[in-house]
Amino acid sequence: MDPVLLPLYAFAVGLTACGLAGSAMEIICGRQLAFAEPYVSPAHILRSLAATACAGPFMLTNDALAARREGRIGTMALLSCGCTAMAWALALGVVLITIASWATGLLGSAEFLA
Repeated sequence: MDPVLLPLYAFAVGLTACGLAGSAMEIICGRQLAFAEPYVSPAHILRSLAATACAGPFMLTNDALAARREGRIGTMALLSCGCTAMAWALALGVVLITIASWATGLLGSAEFLA
């Protein structure tokens, strides 16, 4: 595979997973996704960690855009958040591809006795 295509594929996988998870969370809770209740809570650490790991780039982008609209951050901070969200989506894609590859290897190596 072309060396450029693999990172692009990983980015697309991470962005898709983030979007699906974030949209599902917004539909279920009925609120905009953000680093706030009900998505992130000190009372539910593991749930918050899972939500942040899966939909974190979506949360970061929503929070950064809201802060920019309110004038709390400047253009450079918004660009920094955008770059961080893109790197996060790439990392999420790499992790998901690795997990899928590992799971496929486990399923493919199982010997079924008849």
